[in-house]
Amino acid sequence: MNQKFRLSVNQSATFEKTEQDLSQLDAISTSPSEFHILHNHKPFSVKISEADFLKKTYTVEVNQNSYTVVIENPLDILIKEMGFEVGKSKQINAIKAPMPGLILEINVSVGQEVKEGDNLIILEAMKMENSFASPRDGIIKSITVSKGDAVDKGQLLIEFE
Repeated sequence: MNQKFRLSVNQSATFEKTEQDLSQLDAISTSPSEFHILHNHKPFSVKISEADFLKKTYTVEVNQNSYTVVIENPLDILIKEMGFEVGKSKQINAIKAPMPGLILEINVSVGQEVKEGDNLIILEAMKMENSFASPRDGIIKSITVSKGDAVDKGQLLIEFE
C-alpha cells in the first residue's frame, strides 16, 4: 500500500507525498534528530528541533531556517474532508476515578476557576499517587469527595460548569 501524506509548512504551503516518495529521499541520519539530505544535487542540513507526536507537529531547521511542519496521514485527511476535527468537539465536564483508591489531596474548591493542566486532585491507588490535571479551562461546579474518602472505579470526583 502506498499511503499519501499531507505536509503543511508554516501554514502556507502544502505538499502531498507518498510512502514511495519518502523512500526515494536521499537522506542520511547523522544523529537521532539530524539529517543530511541531497535534493536536486543540492545539500541540505536538516534538524528536528521540536516534536509534538500527538499533534503531529514538528519544528524543522533546514540550513538554519526554521519551519513548522504538520503531517497528516490518510485518516487525518479523511476526517478533515468529512468536516470533523479530532478532539475539537469533545468537552470533558467531569473527572471520574479510573480505579479504586483513596483521596489524598483536593487542590480546588467549588466555584474556583482553573486552567488546563492545573492540579485538581491526588488519588492514591495501589500504593501510587495519581495526580489529576484539569483537562480544560473552566470553573469547578462540584466536588463530590473529601480528603480521606475511599472511592470506587468510575465514581464522580469533580464536575465542571
